[in-house]
Amino acid sequence: MKITVDIPEKDLKDILRFSGEKKKGPAIAKFLSTELMLRRRRELSDQVMSGKFRAEFPDWKKMRNLDREHNPWNT
Repeated sequence: MKITVDIPEKDLKDILRFSGEKKKGPAIAKFLSTELMLRRRRELSDQVMSGKFRAEFPDWKKMRNLDREHNPWNT
C-alpha cells in the first residue's frame, strides 16, 4: 500500500544509514518491518516473563531420543 508521510530530513538520513538501502522507499519499508519485528519480539518476551504465554512440550524427551536414534552422524 502506498501512503504519503512527512519525515524530517534528519530522520530520513538516519533511516537510509541504518537500513543500508540507497532509495528512500525500500529504506523506509525495511526500517518499518525491522521495528515491527523488534516490537513483536518485545511483546512476546514480556508475555513469557509475566507468565501470560506458556509453551508446553510434553514429549520433548521422546522426540530428542528419536532424533538421536535417527541421526545419520551417529553411525
